[in-house]
Amino acid sequence: MDEPLEIRPGLEVPASELSWRFDTSGGPGGQHANRAASRAELSFDLGASPSIPGDLRDLMLSNLGARARHGVVTVAADDSRSQWRNRAIARRRLARLLREALRTTRRRRATRPSAGVRRRRRDAKQRRSQTKRLRRRPEPE
Repeated sequence: MDEPLEIRPGLEVPASELSWRFDTSGGPGGQHANRAASRAELSFDLGASPSIPGDLRDLMLSNLGARARHGVVTVAADDSRSQWRNRAIARRRLARLLREALRTTRRRRATRPSAGVRRRRRDAKQRRSQTKRLRRRPEPE
């Protein structure tokens, strides 16, 4: 587990920048769950990382928002009874989270509704108006 964390090809985080914490998992499980520190928590200080270029770091921090408290991104895994498996799960979760934080949303290109769409909308409004007009009380003559 001392290999670097690959976010995408050409961009990886050295293992020295990742910090681990282990704790007992909550919930049922008897003696094993109460004694074994199988829950793995992986933290990465994105705000102070020299391995992430500045423009990417700013993009990631803005996309992560509240997930990066004070620039530190933390994920936890307590899915398995095995600390080793939970470590692998936490690494995958952090890599996926950082990969998703790199995505940029495309700006919407403004488009005009087609003539057919405008005509169908107008026709539907007229039908609805006619239906409501027919529900009214007849006017006295």
